[in-house]
Amino acid sequence: MTAADLPDGPAAHGTASGTGRRVDLVRALVGEALGSRSLQRLTDLATRLLDCAAVQVSLVGEVQTAVAGTGLPPGGIGARVPLDRSLCAAAVTEDGPLVVPDATRDERLAGREPVRSGQVAAYLGIPVRASGGEPIGALCAVEHQVREWTDRDVTLLRQLAASVSTELQLIALTAEYEAHRVRFELAIDAAGIGSFDWNLRTGRLLWDDRLLALFGYERAGFDETIDAFVSRVHPDDRERTTEALQAAIDGRGDYDAEFRVVLPSGETRWVRGRGRAVRDDDGSAVRLLGAAFDTTPQRGEDVRIARLLEAMKASFFSLDREWRFTYVNAEAERVLGAVRDDLLGGVIWELFPAAVGSDFERYYRAAAETGQEQLFEAYYPAPLDAWFEVRSWPTPDGLSVSFLDVTERRAAEEQARRSAARLALVAHTTTAMAASLGTRPREEEALQRVAELLVPDLGDWSILTLTDEDGRMRDVASWHRDPGLRDAVHRYAALRLASIPPDAPILRALASGQPLVVPDVEAAVGRTLPPGEVRHAFRELAPRSAVTMALSARGRTLGALSVYRSAGRPLPDQEDVAAVREVAGRVALALDNARLYEQQRRLAEGLQRSLLTAPPQPDHSEIEVRYHPAVAVAEVGGDWYDAFLQPSGATVLVIGDVVGHDTAAAAAMGQLRGMLRGIAYRDIGPAGVLTDLDLAIRGLDVGTLATAAVVRVEQTDEERAAGVTRLRWSNAGHPPPLLLRPDGRIEELAGERAELMLGVEPATRRTETVVAVPRGATLLLYTDGLVEGRDLSLDEGTARLRSALAELADRPLPELCDALLERLRPEGLQDDVALVALRLHPQG
Repeated sequence: MTAADLPDGPAAHGTASGTGRRVDLVRALVGEALGSRSLQRLTDLATRLLDCAAVQVSLVGEVQTAVAGTGLPPGGIGARVPLDRSLCAAAVTEDGPLVVPDATRDERLAGREPVRSGQVAAYLGIPVRASGGEPIGALCAVEHQVREWTDRDVTLLRQLAASVSTELQLIALTAEYEAHRVRFELAIDAAGIGSFDWNLRTGRLLWDDRLLALFGYERAGFDETIDAFVSRVHPDDRERTTEALQAAIDGRGDYDAEFRVVLPSGETRWVRGRGRAVRDDDGSAVRLLGAAFDTTPQRGEDVRIARLLEAMKASFFSLDREWRFTYVNAEAERVLGAVRDDLLGGVIWELFPAAVGSDFERYYRAAAETGQEQLFEAYYPAPLDAWFEVRSWPTPDGLSVSFLDVTERRAAEEQARRSAARLALVAHTTTAMAASLGTRPREEEALQRVAELLVPDLGDWSILTLTDEDGRMRDVASWHRDPGLRDAVHRYAALRLASIPPDAPILRALASGQPLVVPDVEAAVGRTLPPGEVRHAFRELAPRSAVTMALSARGRTLGALSVYRSAGRPLPDQEDVAAVREVAGRVALALDNARLYEQQRRLAEGLQRSLLTAPPQPDHSEIEVRYHPAVAVAEVGGDWYDAFLQPSGATVLVIGDVVGHDTAAAAAMGQLRGMLRGIAYRDIGPAGVLTDLDLAIRGLDVGTLATAAVVRVEQTDEERAAGVTRLRWSNAGHPPPLLLRPDGRIEELAGERAELMLGVEPATRRTETVVAVPRGATLLLYTDGLVEGRDLSLDEGTARLRSALAELADRPLPELCDALLERLRPEGLQDDVALVALRLHPQG
């Protein structure tokens, strides 16, 4: 199957020559683009931003060739696929976004092998184009499952496809320019020109390799003296040749001579030599620089060289020592837009006055004065209005110059830089807004970072506005590229909202939800500002144009984003507006997520706290409880505590943790807490409580897993008289409580082996243990969030808790609980934490 066999579509209806041109373009480009790091970075970025299985850049000619990709199987890059199996060929045929949520149901793709084999379930393809606009391939994203591609997905991939097109054009232009340069250097080599440098003070004569070969010398056999030169000159030509050298040294003219050279083999060749003396401050010649070339094949060597230069695709001209044009090739005529006869004999500074004082003059004169080649890029204004890559080098007659028009290449580089900067801006905005989850101060800190990121790529200064729940607006962030004007922006942001009219651009943007470009900010806003500080700040900032965009997400308007440009910058174009829209969308979504997240967290936390009641205060005993939700996440969990009195007067302490960190876990916690209270109120021991609770979990189909430890505080009259109290406890898979004795010893209330958590097996036999403790002891029950986390193992955390408890033992019980929380989790809780602490005071 060939490109002509593609299904009907805009590309398929092109002429045969158009199809052939695309095939030729792809054939020439595949080798240069294959394995391009720039293309690979773009596919990596697309994969991250779209969160898809794979992204691929393919060129479509006689076959489809994947030149870059992320997430492809081994051997995917460089693979050649027939067009009847190619999904990207269908995207090229469509000549527009090919959006396919379910490829098995799409008649354009369903019959193609990647879909039939199940490799591709969803496809999104955007054509990439050559500099002439014709599609030559596609940037595509694929999923292994059905996926509804959003408008944002399509817009993002379209922007990346534009960057891919720019990169491909840049690759093609770079290859073409490099080929031109190599051909030109080969042409100079082919001319066989050699150079010499004669130091008249030391007598040392330096020749390059071409000149050595021209005179039949090996490097080792050349003694670098003028005698070595004279000895090879034909005897009949020596006198006039040396006279020409001496005349140049004496200042009566430049050196220019044509003479015969007698090689060691006896062969005679003609050589043309030209040079110029370099003088010191006293006017004495100190060096003679020049070049020579073989004129044997024909004495009219200029004609041969000119013929060679005429065939070059690079522009070339030569200047004499008076800066007059002596030769201009056909390509230079075309690029310079001038007729050769009008240039020859004219002075370059007069014919091209814009070159005076520019980089052209500076580098041309440097080449003539230093004798060294100069390579540079420079811009020449209208009527040429183009960037040129220029190579200039001195010759015996003056200066030779070759140049290439690199305007397209520089434009492609600038476009690639601009696209990369915009993508980086979007990525950095997303990163900055990730910090907005939390309080309003953190939101405003993230928005300040966004305001800074917008400058200077999208404008000279920026302001970000938030809308309160009651509809009031506040400017919360601002930035200016000029540090000296940042205070002015801050003052303007503090005053402008109270001074703008009802039809101000920001209010219109908020009402429409669409980006609004303001070409004349002075006319739209400045003239309506009241006299005073706000007008003074506006005049100091002197904006010319602006883009303002509402921050909207899920149908809610959360604020606005405004970017301003000064008079020295062009009006915002479509790419600028698209970038503002993308940034505003990311900011708004992050803000909306943060507020919804915080709202749900507060609701769930409030519900959970409402289930955790205040503890009783038995006679001569003190009970303190603490509950702290995790601060790093918005989820609530199933940690709970309880403390209550049984009818017999015994005190029951409970600590527990339901598996999970969400509202379902919190709800299950409420159920277990209620059931445990009801069971324990029957004056039964801890083991019986846990056994009956396990049966209730299974019997009532609660469907949850939990750990729990129950401690019952008991005392007989005899024990009261002896100053001791019994602790009867049972544990279902929970971290063991810690007992701090009056003498400072710390014990874990742990049995010989750990028992199963609740909800695993209702027939589990529960055991209980009794320990007698003296009054003055402190008992601590806690959940694992206090001693375990991503940065802390359970054993290490328990050891830290024991150490802290020993150090803080003499503190009042409320202070002890607070200090333990601060000491063990100073960086913020990664999990919920519940504490129950009991201190047995001495009894009268």
